[in-house]
Amino acid sequence: WRYRTKTDFLNMATKKVGSPIQVRVHPLVLLSVADHYNRVAKDTRKRVVGVLLGSHDRNNVDVTNSFAVPFEEDLNNPKVWFLDHNFLESMFWMFKKVNNREELVGFYSSGPKIKENDLKICNLFKRFCTTEPVFVIIDVRPGVVGIPTTAYQAVDEVEAEGKEITRVFQHIPCSIEAEEAEEVGVEHLLRDINDPSTSSLALQIQQKVNGLA
Repeated sequence: WRYRTKTDFLNMATKKVGSPIQVRVHPLVLLSVADHYNRVAKDTRKRVVGVLLGSHDRNNVDVTNSFAVPFEEDLNNPKVWFLDHNFLESMFWMFKKVNNREELVGFYSSGPKIKENDLKICNLFKRFCTTEPVFVIIDVRPGVVGIPTTAYQAVDEVEAEGKEITRVFQHIPCSIEAEEAEEVGVEHLLRDINDPSTSSLALQIQQKVNGLA
């Protein structure tokens, strides 16, 4: 036994037993979110929000699938927002029938940053998750350098005086990983994109290069 300092109690308050130490996002999820954003929010100031499906492996969360959810928010008044939780629940049970091993593990946003409403959205998702939901910002903007995913989890944080507990997002490690079958699919997709015969943009670029030769 040893004497616990105030720092020890703060660390205890912000640590959630069984919380994931690593989030693994699969390529299918990135493609799905990019499609969601391009259909709903491209060339606007809007963002998109959706559900993350997957499984828990010890202290890791494996995000293997996702689906879009109707979401609206007032850009001028952050307190005004709407997420169709009836649609969310119906879609979740449909996915559950297809793959019973997939659980609702959290939610995503196209961000690109944390918004004021995200803690409230997180509280809504807690109703559908068996553990603390993870929040992954997937930045689908063109030209983004590096890994386009950033993961967070909500924790309770004690104020300096120890009198008030507030809910905050804590950053957690996130990586992009794929099974062998997924890697083959992504390689084929990239090959199609880079093939001038199937990509009009690539063909235009190739023609310009040939014109300069």
